[in-house]
Amino acid sequence: MKMPIGRLLGRILWYFVMTIVGLFFILPFIWLISSSFKSPQQIVVFPPELIPDPWTLRSFISGFSAAPFLLFLKNSVFITSLSILGTICSSTLVAFGFSRLKAKLKDFWFLVLLSTMMIPGTVTLIPVYVIYSKIGWINTFLPLIVPTFLGGGAFFIFLLRQFFNNIPKGLEEVAKIDGCSYLKMFFRIFVPNIKPALMIVILFSFVQFWNDFFGPMIFLISPEKYTIPVGLKFFTGQYGTIDTGPLMAMSLIAVTPVIILFFVAQRYFIQGIVTTGLKS
Repeated sequence: MKMPIGRLLGRILWYFVMTIVGLFFILPFIWLISSSFKSPQQIVVFPPELIPDPWTLRSFISGFSAAPFLLFLKNSVFITSLSILGTICSSTLVAFGFSRLKAKLKDFWFLVLLSTMMIPGTVTLIPVYVIYSKIGWINTFLPLIVPTFLGGGAFFIFLLRQFFNNIPKGLEEVAKIDGCSYLKMFFRIFVPNIKPALMIVILFSFVQFWNDFFGPMIFLISPEKYTIPVGLKFFTGQYGTIDTGPLMAMSLIAVTPVIILFFVAQRYFIQGIVTTGLKS
């Protein structure tokens, strides 16, 4: 069956517009890659040249020699890994409780939890900083890691709760007949059935903690404890706007893990979005 000409032209026009929009979104990343392999003269040349000629690793060499970037990378990996672990462990348990356990005022407390998403982080910054200062956590990784083990975030709890609600109650009833406790049901039935949601939580939390600049900037003082986002300030201070090559090169290294993780988890990400919209 042939497609009507009007519908065919409309689809072609739609793809053309989406291609143009996609190019606008991907152009900054292409320029980031291009500038990372250019010399200072090539970066500022006008009109701009997209393809380096010649290709050079000077920006990467200067970047690694200007600051302990490998140490920043190690700190980011450590904080991000433990933060993701804390988010997964705590948010799944809390979401399971809100979804399956019976308790008085459960819906009320869930509403209170969701309302915390509307509170800006700057509102609680000063009291939180005072608390961490009193217990001696300033200039340590603890303020960036420990809170993830104490709830995991309202958004992730809401997301996982929606997935738990989509699991048929018949599975829970059969497990109860077989003598399973809620904890066994959680690990044997519910967690294996929410893998797409867990991948979404991992992806979102990785981007959140990996790119976090405000938290490490506030709670970390010693340069040897800086993460990648804070460490990139070394290049803006040392090279300024004269030579942006090292900053571009280190930024490319910083953003590469996020892109790789997105492509690896893309299938789960799309599946999770589709599944979230299903009714139980």
